[in-house]
Amino acid sequence: SNQRPYLSHVLAVSEAWPHVRYLADWMEVTTAPVKWNLIRDNESVVRSERASRTKVAAVDFSSKAGVTIDRISRSTDLATALQDHSSQQSTDAHRLYIVEDLSRDVIELLGNALDIDPLFFREQISDYIWYNTRDPWVELPDLRVVQSERRFFRIKYLQPRYFKNPASFERATTEAASFNILRRLDNDKNHKTVLDNEGATVALVRSRASFWWRPAVQGKHGAITISYDLGVLLIDPTLGEGFPLWGGNRNFMQTPSLSEKGPFDKLPRSSLFDRLLYWCKQTSQADIQEMAQDPRVMSFRMSQIICAEWLTVCQYVTARLAQIDWELQNPDFRKDPSGIDSSLSKLHPWRRNVPVFKTMLDESARRVFAETPDPVCPRMKSLQQDFQGAGEAINDLQNRIERIVGVATAIISIEESRRAIGLNTYLGRLTYLAVIFAPLSFVSSFFSMSSDVTQLSETFWIYFVVAIPVSTLAFFIVDQARFVRGFEKLKSCIKRKKK
Repeated sequence: SNQRPYLSHVLAVSEAWPHVRYLADWMEVTTAPVKWNLIRDNESVVRSERASRTKVAAVDFSSKAGVTIDRISRSTDLATALQDHSSQQSTDAHRLYIVEDLSRDVIELLGNALDIDPLFFREQISDYIWYNTRDPWVELPDLRVVQSERRFFRIKYLQPRYFKNPASFERATTEAASFNILRRLDNDKNHKTVLDNEGATVALVRSRASFWWRPAVQGKHGAITISYDLGVLLIDPTLGEGFPLWGGNRNFMQTPSLSEKGPFDKLPRSSLFDRLLYWCKQTSQADIQEMAQDPRVMSFRMSQIICAEWLTVCQYVTARLAQIDWELQNPDFRKDPSGIDSSLSKLHPWRRNVPVFKTMLDESARRVFAETPDPVCPRMKSLQQDFQGAGEAINDLQNRIERIVGVATAIISIEESRRAIGLNTYLGRLTYLAVIFAPLSFVSSFFSMSSDVTQLSETFWIYFVVAIPVSTLAFFIVDQARFVRGFEKLKSCIKRKKK
């Protein structure tokens, strides 16, 4: 208990708040408990590495010195940074700790030094969308009145990632298993299309970001009054396998004018951690001044990246729906019943998942802007409008999916009717054959009722004389309407020739 006071606190709290018990289990195992089978063969080495894993950046936003970043890769260095910052007598900087992945030591140090609510870490370590009835790690929704009193929020989002072949996708799945937090890749099951490369896959990586803040604290160290904000931002590791879909989102900066000379800074795209630090460096003095009024401005850059990812997801779903729509309109696909079935099989996952995306986005926007319906910072206000735009785009996708389902149902009905008409045509031809051969068979049977076959040689001509008129009469009776129409056409032709 002396070595891990925060873990002891979580265990004590879990008696009355059972939903945080999963965090205690996670810290004791040093990773998601469901990954125990992956580490038990080499338990001592793997657990030691996972428990001490540290990748943190201490970002200071100062109105005088600007933005300074200190990268931390060891838990001992993190403990020193926390101790040094807490012992400072005065500072004009707002500090943000950016943490990639999580580990037992990082949770212990941050939680103990900053007195962070255990639920903040609890909401970051898993990625389940739905639960079985027997799952003890279920995350039940909070009442909004309870949620509004907390100084942290969690944002769910998706990262679309492109893989050239199934082997690359499998390697990415294995790489995701090496994270301490639980993250998985959802295959969209839409890669079997004539417009894609053979074997290429686009996966949607379920991701989360969580932000905790401590408002400005005013106190006295001797005769000096201190006032500063402090925040902790948890982000997901980035997969090394695969590529961001379409190269990732665009640069948020305006394109330089002709008068500006390069070289220009290149946006890091291989790591979310590096990309976020790049954007933190671009924080303006106006935004730094706004942090004193609302510490959540420190999470603006991450929220900006997340909103851009949502817009990319909307664009990707739009592209897939356009491909499905194209297949349904293509006559070559409609002739083959399996083509329509294939299009519908690719449409149904979107019909099931897009409402889930809508729920994730609405929940994230509600939690980010819960207490600031009219944000003080102009940048936050514009970001709120971007989230609203992403929500409207998902609503449009839901409506489009329902329209495509209706069109597909109508096409199936039309194609079934066409196939039925074709079958009726074939049956009609068989009927004609039956009408022609039935009288012939009857007459043939009638004239063959003799024990001496040689006597029938003189009656062959009688067979044809009788059978042909009888067959003609039967054919006329069966298809009388056609003969009447033909006779009328003949009469009209004769009349036109006389004129």
